[in-house]
Amino acid sequence: MIALRILGVVLAAGLFLGAITRYRKRQVSRLTLIISTAITVVVVMLALAPSLFNPLFETFNFQPGTGGRLTAVLLFAVLVLFALVIRSQSYTDVNERSIRLLVEALAVERFDWNEAAKLPEGRRIVVVSPAHNEAENVGEVIHAMPKEIDGHHVVPVVIDDCSDDGTADAARAAGGMAASLPIRRGGGLALRVGYDIAMKLGADIVVSIDADGQHLPEELPVLVKPIIDGEADHVNGSRMLGAFEKESTIRHMGVHFFSWLVTILTGQRVTDISSGYRATRAETLRQLVLVQDQFWTSEVTIEALRRKARVKEVPVTFLTRRGGVSKKPKSLRYGWHFSKAIAKTWLR
Repeated sequence: MIALRILGVVLAAGLFLGAITRYRKRQVSRLTLIISTAITVVVVMLALAPSLFNPLFETFNFQPGTGGRLTAVLLFAVLVLFALVIRSQSYTDVNERSIRLLVEALAVERFDWNEAAKLPEGRRIVVVSPAHNEAENVGEVIHAMPKEIDGHHVVPVVIDDCSDDGTADAARAAGGMAASLPIRRGGGLALRVGYDIAMKLGADIVVSIDADGQHLPEELPVLVKPIIDGEADHVNGSRMLGAFEKESTIRHMGVHFFSWLVTILTGQRVTDISSGYRATRAETLRQLVLVQDQFWTSEVTIEALRRKARVKEVPVTFLTRRGGVSKKPKSLRYGWHFSKAIAKTWLR
């Protein structure tokens, strides 16, 4: 027991000295220093004069000599540790959200608003393409888009996720408009920026499409038709109902598995939950809560189902990448993170 007390004093002293050092370097707040000091004082008092805490132990009927008091100290330590973890997590969440909002605001500010002012009046379908190092492909995707669908002007918008190959310039050269993230944050955040811009552009329908050439822009009329006809609020382009060039057996099995999982969770049949080719009515999009920065392709559809939107799938064609390098991680890692994204979206 003496050794345990000595160890407690040494650890408490280390905690206090560390807090003092970090406070002087302005790495922690004064509140953190006060909390560290309080913990140090309590631990030292427990080690040097445990009898001072007898009234507290007796209140909860922890008798000496039975090990109960040591259990009480450990329980108290766990509770304090739990409270500190919760406090730290809350600060982390606040800081993460602040960074996310700052990056989104900077990207929206960098959009080609002068070019947007020249757009023709009338109903609009804004096509959002999150892209990272896709200069080789993005121009061809934009060129292949129809200029108008059923009286709606098609407006291509590329959100460059901090590329270093001139993706944004390639998009502008092809006739699209672009915004660039100041740091790379992932396709989900880039998509949210695109959605925000689409709303500011007065979009009636917002489409998301990959910038790597895997989706066929020529199929945009098929994708948006159920919304234009008033049959759906959100349309998911499904390779399982259409056609696809298979890249990997594991990924192909993953598409089936995760689609089955979302079908079970939401109660509505979904055949291709990992599709990034989809269209959403602007009014519906405003109601969705989107927070995923990465592994985001399932979030919009699950959110639409949670909001009781009319969701429909249509057959589309998925091709293998036309050029460049895939940004997706290895299959098992991708599957793990994708499953977490599904769970987080469904549970919130």
